[in-house]
Amino acid sequence: MSTDEIKDLLKDAETRMSGAIQSLSDDLAGIRTGRASPSLVERLSVEYYGAPTPLMQLASISVPEPRSLMIKPFDATSIKDIEKAIRASDLGLNPNSDGKVIHLNLPPLNEERRRELVKQMSHRLEEARIAIRNIRRDLHNDIRDYEKEKLITEDDLKRGEDDLQKLTDKFIEDVAKHGQTKEKEIMEV
Repeated sequence: MSTDEIKDLLKDAETRMSGAIQSLSDDLAGIRTGRASPSLVERLSVEYYGAPTPLMQLASISVPEPRSLMIKPFDATSIKDIEKAIRASDLGLNPNSDGKVIHLNLPPLNEERRRELVKQMSHRLEEARIAIRNIRRDLHNDIRDYEKEKLITEDDLKRGEDDLQKLTDKFIEDVAKHGQTKEKEIMEV
């Protein structure tokens, strides 16, 4: 009975930590690299009829050339709102519109902008590490509560703490791998 509770807690921790990694992955996809990618703008929040709406729900996004994006709104009246959202974002891009389609040309990144993006990425990596550590702390407290309530033995507590730490280390390492990959993409000229 006692180790089942710990297994359930560890499974919960793994699910929540995987969620933190997925969130980080989505965040990193929105950080600009040298080449165009729809993920750069698809989560961009656009004020559409008074409600913030992700761009990917308002338009099709394609990559006609390696350094440009083409955004074709499903509703032509939303073009101004989409342009406004792009200008307001931290992407540093200027949209060009012909009334039907928006073109985004990605200028080559200069060294200073690359370093800025790496700094921005590092901040997001740290947020992911904090989220993972918070999950570990919550679950660690739960395991200790189980031991206090005599639901598990002291040995189970120790084993549970060790397993939780191994799981945490694995996910923290995963955050670092994501960061290295993204930094390589950003710094690539």
